[in-house]
Amino acid sequence: MEWLNYHHLLYFWMVAKEGGLAPAAKVLHLTHPTLHAQVRALEDRLGEKLLEKKGRKLELTEMGRLVFGYAEEIFGLGREMLDAVKDRPTGRPTRLQVGVVDVLPKTIVRHLLDPALKLGEPVRLVCTEDKADRLLAALALHELDVVLSDAPLGPGATVRAYSHLLGECGVTFFATKALAARLKGRFPASLDGAPMLLPGEGTALRRDLESWFEAKKIRPAVAAEFADSALATAFGQDGLGVFAAPSAVEEAIERQHDVEVVGREPGLVQRFYALSVERRLQHPAVVAILEAARSELFAKG
Repeated sequence: MEWLNYHHLLYFWMVAKEGGLAPAAKVLHLTHPTLHAQVRALEDRLGEKLLEKKGRKLELTEMGRLVFGYAEEIFGLGREMLDAVKDRPTGRPTRLQVGVVDVLPKTIVRHLLDPALKLGEPVRLVCTEDKADRLLAALALHELDVVLSDAPLGPGATVRAYSHLLGECGVTFFATKALAARLKGRFPASLDGAPMLLPGEGTALRRDLESWFEAKKIRPAVAAEFADSALATAFGQDGLGVFAAPSAVEEAIERQHDVEVVGREPGLVQRFYALSVERRLQHPAVVAILEAARSELFAKG
């Protein structure tokens, strides 16, 4: 069986990540000649050139890019192993650091996280709400265990991560009892001219709603737009207009905010994702979130 010197691979990986021998040598506390010799040893072992000089810079060759991809995977798994060992039962609460993309409805977030707090062992939950790009940067640095999002990782993402579908559901429109009584009989046509509270520009739900309105030839009277779904719910509860939310938490929204269903649109599909640096989820609390979302919260679609 052929063996690979993983120290040599680590040194090459750091050179590629840091963008050159000098910065990598500083991080690794090695001399420039020593690091160069280690990378050359890996090239000799593989029989391939991994780095080439372009002007004053070192760049990856085609084979170098291939090897770098494998190195990312190998050392990523090593970090996962250390995290798994670190999170082994010790009698202290397991720490769960969750990033929440700020456009997610708070009621959905509460229901998604609930299973993590009902495990046999205590869990200390730390939530951070922010824009998706900043949360992904924190995820890449292992400052977060998982990010909850309304969209999967895009093809242009600079972070190496994986998208795990938690589930999907339709959209329900809500309003105060008085407003709902006027609108529910002729839904969805009754939404034409009705006061509407819309999600902020650029959100997945906003784009879907606008396309749906256009297809149905509905022109609501936009009363307000909110980047924060909790604000839209609060204003809807006060009677300012109709607001939309995931059908999966329909009963909870009616109960908590004293509003009624105007109508449901299962064709307006909302999807929710857990983003992680792991292909296979390991953290027990994150696994509990995924399993409960698929088997309970979104089981009816």
